[in-house]
Amino acid sequence: MSLKYQPLVSIGMPTYNRAEGYLPLALDSALNQDYPNLEIIVSDNASTDGTEEFIQSRADPRLRYIRHKESIGGTNNFNFCVEQAKGAYFLLLHDDDLIDPDFVSVCIEALQGRSDTGVIRTGIRIIDGDGHVLSQSENSAEGLSFEEFVRAWFTGRTAHYIPNTLFNTEGLKRLGGFHSKRYLFQDGVALLRLASELGRADVRDVKASFRRHGENFGAHPSRALAWAEDCLYLREVVMELVAEPEREAVYQDATTFLCRKAYRQASGIPGFVDRARMYGQVYRMFGYSQLPPPLAPRSWARAFRRRLKAPVR
Repeated sequence: MSLKYQPLVSIGMPTYNRAEGYLPLALDSALNQDYPNLEIIVSDNASTDGTEEFIQSRADPRLRYIRHKESIGGTNNFNFCVEQAKGAYFLLLHDDDLIDPDFVSVCIEALQGRSDTGVIRTGIRIIDGDGHVLSQSENSAEGLSFEEFVRAWFTGRTAHYIPNTLFNTEGLKRLGGFHSKRYLFQDGVALLRLASELGRADVRDVKASFRRHGENFGAHPSRALAWAEDCLYLREVVMELVAEPEREAVYQDATTFLCRKAYRQASGIPGFVDRARMYGQVYRMFGYSQLPPPLAPRSWARAFRRRLKAPVR
């Protein structure tokens, strides 16, 4: 490690009942960082599976463990980690995700000695429950303006996931931590606000892993609806932040991307009728701008879409 600028970096790890599952892997990925000035905050949301005993077996001066006696909820636990952070920069590392051993060091190197940058982002890989790589994408956002970056995200030229984003801690605390209307896209809201206000640093290489598995893919109509509402909220935030003359183009890109995100969440609903109803609701919520994915033969789908457009009596 030859970096001259080595600010304290905080890794916040909210956890609940994963001592026998993904938590050891996530924690090891944090402890194995080659960056020297690090603190790791494990915030245990009242686990009942021996998480406390597991953490105590990993004695490390960089590790700080706090156990809540009662559940404070997922988002409150995220923000508790933010409140506890003492570092100049903060990573929220979920207990099922991973970071590469040089994640922190390459992010700090990308700052080039600056201490006031809003976010630092790397490329991302998507892994399954067993750690197999499903896909990966480099971060090609270097040098882009804020509006260009937003469009790059919404058109698939760069990807945002929570483990590939290092946040300015002071700026994040000033925002009040992670917040959104339905507390699902709260990391995206924080990313946009800090990138708009304080700017970004970008690392092209893939340095973090988001784990996709059954537990983090909602398959209930109420959760799918919450995702749709939060997608619309994120679009509102985007439109507050972007400047002319990009507003119309950004709005179109945001609508396409976020509507598809909402459909993707709805696609996990197991019942055909419930899934069709949620597709219809998303279709209406986004102003009939993006057709739902096919559910049945085309003739039925066309009739279904005509029915959705009919005035409510």
